[in-house]
Amino acid sequence: QVQLQESGPGLVKSSQTLSLICTVSGGSITTNYYAWSWIRQPPGKGLEWMGVITYDASTYYSPSFKSRTAISRDTHKNQFSLQLSSVTPEDTAVYYCNADSGVRYWGQGTQVTVSS
Repeated sequence: QVQLQESGPGLVKSSQTLSLICTVSGGSITTNYYAWSWIRQPPGKGLEWMGVITYDASTYYSPSFKSRTAISRDTHKNQFSLQLSSVTPEDTAVYYCNADSGVRYWGQGTQVTVSS
């Protein structure tokens, strides 16, 4: 079974770039037809899909985040990562990584707070 674990700083200052890593175990990020996403949930709000990198390294982003988001991967480490630039306190959220192959797997989420 695929397992995902998010890691990164819990506190980021406004205007900086947030960087998060998702470490995958129990499966390869290059396995056919898997899609690897970043999703977040701000306090008191619903889930927001940010973007995805597919098994063949194609990337797609939500229009809401496209201008300041980059998702990449490291196949040797079996990880994929999120970079979100120019953060503001409105980017405070629990950030999740997610795998989708028809079956969805979720990381436990990591809280990120952006200070003003």
